[in-house]
Amino acid sequence: MLDFAKFTTYSKPGPRYTSYPTALEFSDAFAYDTYIQKLENRDKKRPLSLYFHLPFCRNACYFCGCNVVFTSKEEKLLRYIDYLKREMEILVKHVDTSREVIQMHFGGGTPTFFTAEQLENIIKMIKGHFKNFAKNAEISCEIDPRHINEEQMKVMSEAGFNRVSFGIQDFNEKVQIAVHRVQPYDITQKAMDLARKYNMLSVNVDLIYGLPYQTLETFKETLDKVITLNPNRFAVFNYAHVPWLKKTMRKIDETTLPRPDVKLQIMQYTIEFMESHGYKMIGMDHFAKPDDELFMAIEKGELHRNFQGYTTKGGADLIGIGLTSIGEGAADYYAQNFKDMYAYEAAIDAGRLPFERGATLNEDDKIRQFVIMELMSNFKLDIKRFEKTFNLVFSEYFADALIELQPLAEDGIIKITDEYITCNQTGTLLIRNISMPFDAYMGKHAQSKKTFSKTV
Repeated sequence: MLDFAKFTTYSKPGPRYTSYPTALEFSDAFAYDTYIQKLENRDKKRPLSLYFHLPFCRNACYFCGCNVVFTSKEEKLLRYIDYLKREMEILVKHVDTSREVIQMHFGGGTPTFFTAEQLENIIKMIKGHFKNFAKNAEISCEIDPRHINEEQMKVMSEAGFNRVSFGIQDFNEKVQIAVHRVQPYDITQKAMDLARKYNMLSVNVDLIYGLPYQTLETFKETLDKVITLNPNRFAVFNYAHVPWLKKTMRKIDETTLPRPDVKLQIMQYTIEFMESHGYKMIGMDHFAKPDDELFMAIEKGELHRNFQGYTTKGGADLIGIGLTSIGEGAADYYAQNFKDMYAYEAAIDAGRLPFERGATLNEDDKIRQFVIMELMSNFKLDIKRFEKTFNLVFSEYFADALIELQPLAEDGIIKITDEYITCNQTGTLLIRNISMPFDAYMGKHAQSKKTFSKTV
């Protein structure tokens, strides 16, 4: 049993490391012309991963940290489809579309806020430009169970979508009301039945701990309900309360949020619950059945992490399309589109990609990215593999980081040898803390309490 009072002392602001360097380091110093050159001069054998941001929601979920546009007007959706079409027409002038597409993801917002006909039109546009989809391509969509019908699921299935992710967060009615997302169990069950009917190979469900009025007992009830849905994967996220960044979070009464020690209790129970029901922990916050490809990847030490989450599809160039989307040239650069709809449209009207900012990775960034992503994905670091890859002595290059990790080692949370850094079960809960000493940019953000969410 964990000493929760002790481990809450590790609660401090820190990145979630969907990238390294994080988006805070993106800037306009990475210029438009540089981005175009990066797109045009990629290795033609390197596969592609496509991310499409479909940002619209009808109403706000107060916990949500995504970039969304709230609307009930269909003309806004139709207008956005037209701009997506025009963005792709510009993009394909700079990208070799004969390259194999091994991954595509629709994120939001609420992608299924678009009708079946609108989704079909978007998919046809995409495949009209990118025609070389791998037979085993991972094609997925985020779904709000409150906004899905059979026609939409059929369109996605016929287009080759094979994975879906359902947002649930919590089944407790008091919690749902507090976060402005009332979603009864039967609605979620119907969405799950549709996914199975239309042969989705993998179904993920999202839960969040740390929401208003949650207790260990109420979350146990949610887990008891959600396990009956029998998903292939679970994502159980630590709620990131950043009201200085997201105005809708200001509607949450902070006095109703569970304490860090309660959150740790919830997460420890969740790990034990998942394992007792045949799921294994993979990466930060995620669980999968042993026959799932993500679990098999972590067993081999081959799990990867990008802006789309955990994947087995490493080594691809990720291209972000749509408002605020982020792309990644594998171990080379990051590029982000405009977050403001007017700026996004204005760029496309001018015949330019809606690129706003980004970052080029220097050699030190690549070295640290390797270490941080290995820890975040596989909960361990093979030091000998690192030294062979970069021709460096790990203990010399990261002498300062190893000193900073000593308290975690003394508490038994991690074990450091000449060959590996590994963490115990508690370390999986504190993997952000374990990764932060390797982050060269943490120093400049150390004094700010309103940059990152807390790690616990």
